[in-house]
Amino acid sequence: MSSTRHDRAAFFDVDETLVNVKSMFDFLRFWMARQGDDGSGHEAVMAQVRQAAASGVPRTEINRAYYRRFAGERYDDLLAAGRAWWEEYRCGPTAVVVAAWAAATRHRTAGDLVVLVSGSFRGLLEPLAEDLGAHRILCSEPVVGADGLLTGEVVRPMIGSNKAAAVRESVAELGLDAAGCFCYGDHSSDLDMLGAVGNPVVVGADRVLLERAQALDWPVLSAAPGRLPSPAVPPALLLAAAEGH
Repeated sequence: MSSTRHDRAAFFDVDETLVNVKSMFDFLRFWMARQGDDGSGHEAVMAQVRQAAASGVPRTEINRAYYRRFAGERYDDLLAAGRAWWEEYRCGPTAVVVAAWAAATRHRTAGDLVVLVSGSFRGLLEPLAEDLGAHRILCSEPVVGADGLLTGEVVRPMIGSNKAAAVRESVAELGLDAAGCFCYGDHSSDLDMLGAVGNPVVVGADRVLLERAQALDWPVLSAAPGRLPSPAVPPALLLAAAEGH
């Protein structure tokens, strides 16, 4: 957490907003491969997830079900594996969503508090935040027993309306003016969160969000992916690259 006083905050969804994957499920592929899966087990899990989503299972319940897969695992092992996943993932040619990453860099350089809001867990988000220079993480927090083992439950699935609540709580805690804050999201489930601040920004081409953006004149950023930029690259050059200049 940043100890510096900030006048405004920029809240960012992570999956397919800042990074070009659904981080939890890409991590699950990594985790299962370490345990000998040839990819078929992971694909079977993903088929179950897609079926659940198609049948109307709430995203909060899908999030809870994900963490139940890790019941009995040591939390420290999950954190270490999450960092190892990021170290591998970050080197890929399409690791980040260029325009949103550039926007986050611009906010940080301007002195804004940069906050990640995600259904993922800290093991994945902390190394990402270090690369981005983000100050704060609001995420799904797995419940850890006194023995250091995961119970399989989470404190609060950081999905949908829970994201909006977490943003509002942070704004109040920090004494910020919500009207001056920014929020970036790519999926219709981010709509409540986007509406919790005065400056919502849509990333990508979600139909629901694009319709809302058109009706309310919200900015829209491209979801085109690219490499993780060097920290030495100025934000203006990142934004120019993101805009195709």
